[in-house]
Amino acid sequence: MSYRAPADNIYKEGTFITAKEDPDVQLVITKYMQRIYYCAVVGNAERKELAYFERELIAPANA
Repeated sequence: MSYRAPADNIYKEGTFITAKEDPDVQLVITKYMQRIYYCAVVGNAERKELAYFERELIAPANA
């Protein structure tokens, strides 16, 4: 059974973002489930999705 957390996330799916651990790599949020953001590396579809908590992400510059 799939569980989706309430819509309490501040970043929406499709948002371009960076992680605090590697701010030079641009990510795009592909989904948000159970308070975890799943992100894909922009321009590298072969790389595995990365999972981050909200506190590990840097807000987009235009936010």
